[in-house]
Amino acid sequence: MRFTGIRWNRRTAGIGAAIVATAVAGTASLAATAGFGEDGAVWGEGDGPVSTALHTVAFPAANGREVTIPKRDTERFAMVGVTWANPNVDFKGTVAVRTHAVDGDWSDWRPLELDNHFGPEPGAEATAGKARGGTDPLWVGQSDGVEVRATAAGGATSDQLPAGLRLELVDPGLTKRRKAGAAGVGHVRPARLQPVAEVRALEPTPTDPAPTDTAPTDPAPTDPPTTTAPAETTAPAPTETTAPPAATTAPAPTTTSAPAPTTTAPTVAPTATAPANPIPTPKVVTRAEWKADESIVTDPPTYGTTVKAFFVHHTAGTNDYSCADSAALVRGIEIYHVKSNGWNDIGYNFLVDKCGVVFEGRKGGIDKPVTGAHTYGFNTDNAAIAVLGTYISAGIPTGVQDVVAHVAAYKLGAYGNDPFGKVTLTSGVEGKYHLGEQVVFNRISGHRDAVATECPGDALYAQLATIRAKAATTANLRLTGLTGTLSGTTYYTRSTFTASWTTITPSNLISRFDVVVDGTVVATAAGTARSASVTVPAGTHTVVVRAAHKIGRVNATAAQAFVVDTAAPTFPQGPTLALRAGQVSGTVVPVTVNWRATDNTGVGSVQLTAPISRTFAASGSYGTTTKPSVATAWSMRAQDWAGNTATTSASWTPIFLPETKATRTGTWSTSTGSSYLGGSALTSTAAKSSLTWTVTARSIAFLATRTSTSGQAEIWVDGVKQTTVDLRNSTTDYRRVMWTKSWSSSARHTVKIVVVGTSGRPRVITDGLVYIG
Repeated sequence: MRFTGIRWNRRTAGIGAAIVATAVAGTASLAATAGFGEDGAVWGEGDGPVSTALHTVAFPAANGREVTIPKRDTERFAMVGVTWANPNVDFKGTVAVRTHAVDGDWSDWRPLELDNHFGPEPGAEATAGKARGGTDPLWVGQSDGVEVRATAAGGATSDQLPAGLRLELVDPGLTKRRKAGAAGVGHVRPARLQPVAEVRALEPTPTDPAPTDTAPTDPAPTDPPTTTAPAETTAPAPTETTAPPAATTAPAPTTTSAPAPTTTAPTVAPTATAPANPIPTPKVVTRAEWKADESIVTDPPTYGTTVKAFFVHHTAGTNDYSCADSAALVRGIEIYHVKSNGWNDIGYNFLVDKCGVVFEGRKGGIDKPVTGAHTYGFNTDNAAIAVLGTYISAGIPTGVQDVVAHVAAYKLGAYGNDPFGKVTLTSGVEGKYHLGEQVVFNRISGHRDAVATECPGDALYAQLATIRAKAATTANLRLTGLTGTLSGTTYYTRSTFTASWTTITPSNLISRFDVVVDGTVVATAAGTARSASVTVPAGTHTVVVRAAHKIGRVNATAAQAFVVDTAAPTFPQGPTLALRAGQVSGTVVPVTVNWRATDNTGVGSVQLTAPISRTFAASGSYGTTTKPSVATAWSMRAQDWAGNTATTSASWTPIFLPETKATRTGTWSTSTGSSYLGGSALTSTAAKSSLTWTVTARSIAFLATRTSTSGQAEIWVDGVKQTTVDLRNSTTDYRRVMWTKSWSSSARHTVKIVVVGTSGRPRVITDGLVYIG
C-alpha cells in the first residue's frame, strides 16, 4: 500500500521483529522532527504553526475471539482509538489499551469506549475517506509506546471481531517551542520510525504474551425518551421512505442503516436571515484559535434551515487532562473524526472542556444551522455540544453547566425555540428508532435519547433538567429577604427597603428582574442584579420578584407578605435604677436597671448602649452595679421589627446616708474598722433602740453587718412597719444590703431601724442607708 504522506519502515532496534506503521501528515508534513521533540514544545494554544499527524497500525489477523498488538515503541502521539472497516458493525466486544508516557512509565490497562454511535447519516455528506466504525478516542497525553487487545463479546461462536481492525495514534501537534539560544534549540530528536522510500507490509511479532484479563465496560443506559408522537407537533411532516432490504453479507449487521430522508440539507450557508437572537453570543474559541487543520476538511459545510433540538454529549475517555491541553484535545478529535472515522469534519458543533471553555466545532459558522455528525439519524436541523471527558459517576461543574445552557439557549433562541419545551423529530435512519418514526424529545436532550448509547454518561444526563432550566427559565429563583425582620411568615420593613433574590441561571441569560408589589411593578433591575431598592407606603402588602429570561419565559418567586411600618418605638419607661440586694463598697453599689418600650407593630429588641452594652427584650430588668456618689448616664435604643428606632437616656446617682446622720434613741456605741463604710459603724444591743433618717428618694436600701451573734431589727417606713430582718450569719459579712424599697417616683420618706433585742444575740450593727433620689 502506498500513501501520499510519509512512508515508514520498521524500527530496527528494541522491538525484535518488524513493526508496521503508516503515517498521514497534517497541516505540515511529518518528517524527521516527528511532531514531538525535546525542545520544550507543549500542546495547547500558541502563536506558532501546528503540525498534526495520524499514525495507524493494522491489527494482525484475528486468531479466535481475541487479537493483540503487542507492546511496542511508536511515533509520539497523544490520543488513541481503534477503528474497523464497516461503519455499520455494532461491535459489542472490548478494546483495551495501555500506553507508555514520554520519559515515563506504562499506564494501566484502560478501556476504549464502544458506544457505536456512528456519525453522519448514510449519504448525508461526502466523507474525507472511506467511512469506518470505531471506538471513541482516548486522550492519553504525550506517549511513545502502546499495547492493545481487542476481544469479541460473549461466548457464542457467531461472535467475532470486526474486519479491518486498525489502531489509530493521533498526534495533535505542538504550538510552542523554546526561545532561541535555549538548550536544545537547533537539535531535534530523530523520529522513532525513520522515513524510507517505501512501506513494507510485515506482520508484527509479539514481544509479550497476550493479556488474559478484559477491560471493563459500563452498562448501557436504561432511560429512553418517549417515542409516541403527540397529536400536534412542531416538526414538519416526515417524508415517506421505505426501509431498505436486509443486508446479506458479513460483517455488516443483518439489517443495514436506512438512507437519509429524501429532503437533504443545503450545502451552502442559508440566505434567509434567522430571527433576531435574544441570547447574547457565547464566548467561543474559534477554529482558527484552536488551530483546526482546515486542509483535511475538503468539502464545504452543509446547512439545515433551523435548530429544533440541542443534543448534549460527552467525549468519553478521561477527565485527567489539563485545560491547557484542551485545544490540542479538540484538534485530536478533529483528526480522529476526519482521518480515522472518515467524516467530513469534526462531528460536534461545539465542544467544552471541564474548565468551561467553549470551542467551535464543525466549521460553517456558530450562528448558522450547520449540519453535524453527532447524533445519528437526527443531525440535520439540530445542534450538539460535547463535554470533554467522561461523566458517568460524577457530573459537570456548575460553571460548565452554565456555558452548556448558554450555548443551547443561543442556538435554539435564534429560531424562537424554547429550550424548556419539547419537539417531535423524525428519525432519518433505521437505528434506535425506525426510519421515519416520530419521536418526542426535550429541546435539550442527551445523546442517549436519540441513539442506543451511554453518552453523555449517567451523571451528566441527570443534570440535563438543571441545564434546561438554566437555558430557558430563571431556575431556582427565590426571594431571599427584605430589609427589616421576618417574624413568623411576615416581614416588617420601612417604607424604603431592599428586596434580595437568588437564582442559579447565568446572568447573561436574564433580560431583567421586576419587583412587583400588590400586582404593580415598582422597580426594575438588570439581569446581573440580585437586589433592588423600593419605596412603598405604610400598610400590609405582598411582593414577588419576576425574572424575564432572554428567551422570553417569565418566572416569579412565591408571594411574600410584608408590613411597612414608619412609626418609631416609644419608651413609656426609660432606664430606671433601683437598689438591690448585694454587698456595697466605696466604689460599688448593686442596682437593677428597669425599662419598657412599645411599638405599633412590635419591638424587636432593646439595647443598653451605656454605660455598658447589652441587648434585651422590649421590657424587663437587668441586675448590675454602679458607682456611688457619681452621676451615671444610662442610655437605651429600641428597634421595632421594621427597623425603626428610638433612644432614651437617664442619669442616676446612688448616695450613702451614714448612720451618723440618723436621729438616735436608746443606747448606741461606735465600732471602728476598715471593713466599715467610712471606717466606723453604730452598734446596739438594747431593745427598742432606734435610728431614724428622713430623705427624698425613689429607692432606699438598709446596710448592716452580719455576724454569728447578730440579732434582729425592725424596719419602718413613714410610720408603717415593713419587715423584720435577721442579721445572723455564720461568718462576718460587712456592708450587706439587708432590705430595699423602691417607688415609681421620688418623694420624701422617713426610715426607722428598731433593735428587737433578740435573746442570746441582741446585737445590731449598721452602716446606714444608701438611696437613689
